[in-house]
Amino acid sequence: MSCLSSELAGVKLRNPILMASGTFGFATPVAKLYPLDKLGGVVTKGLTATPRSGNKGTRLYETPSGLMNSIGLENPGIPRFLSSELDEMTRLDTNIIINLGGSSIQEYEKGAAMIEEACKQRKSDGKRSADLLELNISCPNVKEGGMLFGLTAGQAREVVSVVRRTTSLPLLVKLSPNAQDLVRIAEMCETEGADGVSLVNTFQAMAIDIHARKSVFRHGYAGLSGPAIKPIALRMVHQVTKAVTIPVVGMGGISSASDILEFIMAGAAAVQIGTYNFMNIMAGASLADELQTLMKQEGITSLQEIRGIV
Repeated sequence: MSCLSSELAGVKLRNPILMASGTFGFATPVAKLYPLDKLGGVVTKGLTATPRSGNKGTRLYETPSGLMNSIGLENPGIPRFLSSELDEMTRLDTNIIINLGGSSIQEYEKGAAMIEEACKQRKSDGKRSADLLELNISCPNVKEGGMLFGLTAGQAREVVSVVRRTTSLPLLVKLSPNAQDLVRIAEMCETEGADGVSLVNTFQAMAIDIHARKSVFRHGYAGLSGPAIKPIALRMVHQVTKAVTIPVVGMGGISSASDILEFIMAGAAAVQIGTYNFMNIMAGASLADELQTLMKQEGITSLQEIRGIV
């Protein structure tokens, strides 16, 4: 059999397939459908220091070959996650990646500190903890009038630096494709001590209700994901892998084993599956099996043979 094993920021992965934040919940319901040891890992729903109810109005809207969302980081808050969901997730036989969001430097730092303290305590108690932390810098920065932390290297630098100082977990930084210079921001993340970057998050997009004569979404714009964005996401991943030495996790419209191999050939250390989970509830299991079959057909014995080959 072909070897699917990978490594991400020093963490061993059974295969390169990770379930993306916001598309897999906290994993335990899906574990009733197929064994999650079929996956390389699971990224939690985005978490903030305090609970959030999310955006009102339309949250999901289908487009040709894509899906738009305006969820607004709805989540139970980090304390609730740490006291209940984390216990359940760490019983699963797969890697656990906590996704951290926020609206200010202070909120990011507070959230990272709570996660760090809880993970240290779990290890001290002999319990399994999270394996990595994914810092999402695509959230609204309230103090900057709604701008995104991830748009410029200057805005991103402080939050990456603060969280890096706060956590001992391997740190991934999730980047926005709407950034002015994605490569420069990735380079900055490496300089500030990130152990890897994941990209891309959703593209800013819009849909209009011609009958109501207004945007479908209350906030005007929403994030576009799905197969429609894959070629652009692939190009961005390729550019970033050529510019940094830390591992890159690729995502954006992946819905087949051949898509996964494209991202690996572009240099990705691993990939995240997002919208495809809504198209196929068994996505993780089917992609893992399909990847094994496709690698055999292509005569690929190890992902390392083809990683970054393009």
